[in-house]
Amino acid sequence: MKFLFDNIYKDKSVFITGHTGFKGSWLSLWLTKLGSRVTGYARKPDTIPNHFSNLDLHINSLIGDLLDFDRLADSMKQAMPEIVFHLAAQPLVRESYKYPQETYSTNVLGTLNVLEAARKTPSVQAVVVVTTDKVYENFEHNRCYSESERLGGYDPYSSSKACVEILCASYRNSFWNLKEYGKGHNVLLSTVRAGNVIGGGDWSKDRLIPDIVKAASQGKTALIRNPQSTRPWQHVLDCLSGYLLTGKLLLEGKNEVADCFNFGPAESDALTVKTICNYVKACWPETQFDFPELKEQPHEAGLLRLDSSKARRVLNWEPVWDSGRAIESTINWYRSFYESGTVLSEADLEHYIKDAQHKGIVWTKQSMQPQ
Repeated sequence: MKFLFDNIYKDKSVFITGHTGFKGSWLSLWLTKLGSRVTGYARKPDTIPNHFSNLDLHINSLIGDLLDFDRLADSMKQAMPEIVFHLAAQPLVRESYKYPQETYSTNVLGTLNVLEAARKTPSVQAVVVVTTDKVYENFEHNRCYSESERLGGYDPYSSSKACVEILCASYRNSFWNLKEYGKGHNVLLSTVRAGNVIGGGDWSKDRLIPDIVKAASQGKTALIRNPQSTRPWQHVLDCLSGYLLTGKLLLEGKNEVADCFNFGPAESDALTVKTICNYVKACWPETQFDFPELKEQPHEAGLLRLDSSKARRVLNWEPVWDSGRAIESTINWYRSFYESGTVLSEADLEHYIKDAQHKGIVWTKQSMQPQ
């Protein structure tokens, strides 16, 4: 991994919120392989098993709450990070209906605390805040949503993440204004939005592939809701490559990158839930699922697709794995875990990087520059 991202993360101090979660644990793994000194700040993993515990990473892992500002700020100051990746959140739509106050508190006030902690930490040069594709006011039209679309959110989770986008835009204007960069301050802030992310090690509730593999491991049939819902499915490493590329360019002082970006798969990889189930069945024939008629279910969007042309144009980013490869890798990860107790995360990362190098992806090259 010597030349990945121009080796910018080697020996860098990196602060990650949400490192015990699905995306955060994968990001922590990748950064340790890049030679970063990682400090993670998050609550304890909320599932057994969980990806973070199975990785046994050698990082500075701190257990804490985003709403405990003093502990968060002290932890960040002690770590002296050059870059902050903020991933910690209440990330589930259906949970947000049950616990709206916790969802807004964690996602909005938690982000506010992260931004304030970063403001009080002189070493910070870059902040990458992770939101979601669900920040858009979704009319379920048959088109892809770009970053210029109106923000919204039907459910509390989506709405809270739209609030986070507005909050970050305010901080970018008020405290880290681009006109004052290099004079009044030295911090660049980006927000990154990704779609339905899959990969080994996710055991969250009410998510499609985790529900299927958990049922398969117990010899049960998974009950699948909304089989015709269409989402932009991608492997976790594809969206993380976008986050890392964004962070790299921010650390290099590319102020045009201090903005919001979609990271989604090719338009052909926006697939229905039922299609994903068929892919899973082909990879793991023992999986069983049914599509019962469910009544009085909370609202979830039936159609959502992302336009990632801005990330391609400004960052030169592009996905590496299509949906078929992403599903194959994900299901092989779970089969290996349940059948032999083997965790394939490092092997998946190596395969992903080799495929990226073969495709000539920009972050695998030296001295890359955005157009």
